[in-house]
Amino acid sequence: MEYHEFITHVQSLSQSNSREEAELATRATLETIKERIASSDIQDLVAQLPEELNTYLQTQVQASGQTFNLQEFIKRVSQKENIEPTTTAIHVRAVFAVLQNAIKPENFSKFQAHFTHDYEELFAAPHTSEVPT
Repeated sequence: MEYHEFITHVQSLSQSNSREEAELATRATLETIKERIASSDIQDLVAQLPEELNTYLQTQVQASGQTFNLQEFIKRVSQKENIEPTTTAIHVRAVFAVLQNAIKPENFSKFQAHFTHDYEELFAAPHTSEVPT
């Protein structure tokens, strides 16, 4: 999946007002994923994403591999986006849905395994192929 297509799908699924909003949502979500998952476990994800998105996952964070719940995940993304947590949750679901379609199913399963049961709602989003473009 190309960068433009990825962001277009995030914008559509999240019903964002602008492309810039979808880009910020994507960046904030990926940066928070990087905090949650150890960098050594992100490589399968990085290998299948557009190069423009890889920078959000590859930069070193001393705090990578932290364990925190969904509420904390949303809070962190919300702070990065500087928006309400309710809107952030919609953005995060959209990014997770596009990720699910952008990477191989077996790699997405490995990615999903890094999240506890309380994150389940993020993985219930529709596939981007179901969204008209």
